[in-house]
Parts: sequence; C-alpha cells; structure tokens
Amino acid sequence: MSFSIGIVGLPNVGKSTLFQALTKKQVDAQNYPFCTIDPNVGVVKVPDKRLDKLAETLQATQKIPTAIEFVDIAGLVKGASQGEGLGNKFLANIREVDAICQVARDFENKDIVHVNNKIDPIDDARTINLELILADMETVDKRIAKLKKQSRGDCDKKIAKLLAACEKIDRILKDEKLAIETDLDEDEKNLIKELNLLTIKPMIYVRNINEKSEVSSELNNKKNTIDINIKLEADLSGLSIDEESEYRKEIGAGESGLDKLILASYKLLDLVTFYTASFKNINQAWTIKRGSKAPQAAGTIHNDFEQGFIRAEIINWQDLINCKSETVAREKGLIRVEGKEYIMQDGDVCHFLFNK
Repeated sequence: MSFSIGIVGLPNVGKSTLFQALTKKQVDAQNYPFCTIDPNVGVVKVPDKRLDKLAETLQATQKIPTAIEFVDIAGLVKGASQGEGLGNKFLANIREVDAICQVARDFENKDIVHVNNKIDPIDDARTINLELILADMETVDKRIAKLKKQSRGDCDKKIAKLLAACEKIDRILKDEKLAIETDLDEDEKNLIKELNLLTIKPMIYVRNINEKSEVSSELNNKKNTIDINIKLEADLSGLSIDEESEYRKEIGAGESGLDKLILASYKLLDLVTFYTASFKNINQAWTIKRGSKAPQAAGTIHNDFEQGFIRAEIINWQDLINCKSETVAREKGLIRVEGKEYIMQDGDVCHFLFNK
C-alpha cells in the first residue's frame, strides 16, 4: 500500500530542489515492491527510530523501512484553473496524490526571479489555493446541476444526501475556503470521494527559507507549516550520515528538515506503522491507515495473507525491546492472540497466521 504527497507551488520557489533532496533518501529498489515508476516520483524511506531499536535488539540481519512517495508536480501559475501554463496537467497530477505539500519561497535572491516579482509566501499560498478552489467550484457546480435534475420528483436518499453535501461544499468554496474545512459527517465524506476534489486533500506548507529569512512569517500561522532551508538540505543530502551529522553540529543546523517533512507528511495522512520480524531475521516496517483491522494489515504484506487470515500474534514494540527476545516475551505472556476484528495500533509487532 503506497501513499503519495504532491509537491506544488509557483515556479522558482524550490519545489524541484526539495524533490531532488528528498529522493536522495530513497529506499533501495529491492526493498520496495513495484518501484519501477515515473521519474518524477520518488519513493522515500520514513525515518523510524523504533525500527532501528527493534533491529538492534533482535540482531536483525536486515531492516527495511516503510516508505512514502513524493511527486514533483510542475509549477502552477495564476489562471491554472482556466488552463493557463500547464494548468490542466497540473490539476490532473494533483488529483492522483493523497495529500499536498505546498512550497512557498521566503528569501531574497536576485539571481532567482520570482514569477510575481515579489517575495510574499502568504500571497503565493493564496494564489495556489485559489486556483485549486476555482477548479473544485467547477467540479461541484457541474455535479450539483446534475444531481438537481436527478432529484426532481422522488429520488433515493443517496442522491439527496450527496446533493446536500455538495451544496455545503459549494458555500465554503465560494467563501474562498478549502473544501476540507466543510463540516461533513462520515456518510457525506464517503459520498463526496467520487468527486476527487483537490481542496479536500490534507495539506502541509513548506516555507523555503535561508539564513537571512525572518524567524517566522504569516505563513507560519497556518496549520501544518514547516520551515526548511531547502538549498542547505539539498547540499547536505549528498553526504554520508556521519558527515551530515558532523556538519549540522558545526553550523548548528539541528535535525534534518527533510526528516521533519517526511514524518509530518506521514502524520498528515493519519498513517500508523506496524512491524514484522521474519524467519530470515529481517525486521520490516509497514504502513496502514489508522483504524485498519488485522486482516487489512496482513494484506499489505500479501493479498493471500488477508484472504486466508486466521489470527495474529501481536506485541507492542517497546514490550518486545524490554524483553530483548520473543522467547522471553512469550514467557511473560506479553504476546497476545488477536482475531479479525482487532484494530491495529501504531507500534504493533505482528506475526500473521493464515490458510495457504
């Protein structure tokens, strides 16, 4: 199961530099299924200290991190919703991703021309969001018109509820707000999935800074905003882990902005991680949506595991580390048996039993 984050923004704000820096953190091809993908998609490993500790404690011969995809999407310009620039292609690419990472530039550099000839990250974000809103308004208006025709006379409850949900969203969009801000119940959220709206996707903002940028800006008032010196991160991403760590200490750069973005993106999608330890002594991390049940988790490893699921043996990762071995954990009764209705928890270490 893969999840993707689309990197968007105006031209010359640092999107491609961010993408290039991220993709130097790619997982090994053999560790990621179906990794022959388009060149503008990078499969990036998710930093995971729990996996590191598990592999060390269990003396694993190999550890395989979970991964997330980042997609480098062409720069947007004002009027994209009407087809300006690469508008239609831009919007189509965004529809394919699970969440949006919006990059806004907040540094001066006379050698890098800003498309609007001014540095104003909040205005950049407003431009991007407005184009997405306008595209969604067109989608919603068309659907409302169609639903109203279908609802003449007696109509089923599904059509009536979808129409009501669309009208709620339409009011939000016309206030130049994102569709994700609409107050929808779970049924309505499920019904509108077919619309594939752009502004219903969760969004994270990256303020691209340099050493001269202000400590914060109006953009930082937005939820899910991260400051990253993208050029610095791109330069450091080519170093070894030890070299990068040493250089960060020298310049006081703190933790990797890329790692912060990857983890924040993972959290944005409301994902959780579970682990397996195979007979070949391989520790592996896996990604599932929060609320997934044990058979669904097993299915991320192989479809046969879900179809033939019998039960799962599960222990919390910290309990396993404290016991230092599976044998001790069993003796202490910390490994429990769970069935098909068990909801997976972040940090579960699992062994699935299934019919072949």
